Amino acid sequence: MSDWQRILKDESIATLDKLHEKFGDAIDVEALKPAFENFQMRLTPSALNAIKEVGDPMWQQYIPTVEELDVVDGVIDSLDEDGDSPVPNITHRYPDRALFLVSPVCASYCRFCTRRRKVGDPEKIPLNQYDSAFEYLRQHTEIRDVIMSGGDPMMLSDRRLEYLFQQLRAIPHIEIIRIGSRITSHLPERITPEFCEMVQKYHPIFMNVHFNHPDELTPAAVAALDRLSRAGVSLGCQTVLLKGVNDDPKVMMKLMHELLKARVRPYYIFMADQVAGGEHFRTTVQKGLEIIQALRGWTSGMAVPQFVIDSPGGGGKVPLLPEYVEEINEDEVVFRNYEGKRFTYKQPKRVPAAEPLPAVAAESDVVPILRGKRAKKEGAVRQKRRKASGE
Repeated sequence: MSDWQRILKDESIATLDKLHEKFGDAIDVEALKPAFENFQMRLTPSALNAIKEVGDPMWQQYIPTVEELDVVDGVIDSLDEDGDSPVPNITHRYPDRALFLVSPVCASYCRFCTRRRKVGDPEKIPLNQYDSAFEYLRQHTEIRDVIMSGGDPMMLSDRRLEYLFQQLRAIPHIEIIRIGSRITSHLPERITPEFCEMVQKYHPIFMNVHFNHPDELTPAAVAALDRLSRAGVSLGCQTVLLKGVNDDPKVMMKLMHELLKARVRPYYIFMADQVAGGEHFRTTVQKGLEIIQALRGWTSGMAVPQFVIDSPGGGGKVPLLPEYVEEINEDEVVFRNYEGKRFTYKQPKRVPAAEPLPAVAAESDVVPILRGKRAKKEGAVRQKRRKASGE
């Protein structure tokens, strides 16, 4: 057993009774049992140590609550991933890329998880049905980008991960392999020298890490990100906008700055999905636009991710921006900048059509091509010369 597997097994909290031992009366075991039974719980030492007090942003992300039982308009499969699943473990929604679910488990379980209907259940993300997934990927030559997800792919052993990399790299049309993982936050010990040495054989490999609050970028997490960067893994971050966690422009700006310092490119801020059991995490879309407006122009463009809604029902990701453009017409575009100041950009002027070239008899010498009044004048001069010479 490796160190990271031992930490996961021996030092994590996975029952309400142990959670009660840790936090006392803040945990009502009987009241939380229905939420726990709907979606399992596990907190690694890293997740536990990030909780400073009851109700803080880290607590909100990992501790079950009775609010998970209040379903108003939430949907079990809010993105209709199963509707776009032609074979087990594959979701093929976009033309040139596919989602490949390779692991059923996570190091810690986020209470806002959009895939909570199947994460934690090996029967719903089966590890013994890779063959049909690989065959589908081989047959669909339009797929050039595969995103490994789950659960968390980094919960697999190095040996199994290398098998997946080998199989994917053997498919000629697959150019990009991505890993969606929150392991650098939950279990940074998983980023071992052995993994970093192995992964370099299969580049280009990208990893979409997941941080929602600047406090998650602990020294151990930053060190894990550094190991990945030095191994050549390109890092981007997917953040979810969560009520009570990061729905504050100052918090979000600090998070983006800390990510860049750790050589992670902010990639997406997602609206929380309309998933049943996670509705209490949702903010308004206006709050997301407010945060983007507080970032754009007020900090480096590298620190401004795309703000997107993953369309309910399977429509895919749609980017949203604050309203900067006030008017567009044939003459100009009127818009406001990040400070609210109005500016005008002139549209290109329409160029009038050129006059047709006059018909000129072929001559032995080279005649320059002329247009407009000058062409008419030169043509008249040539006519006089011809008459004088008796042509």
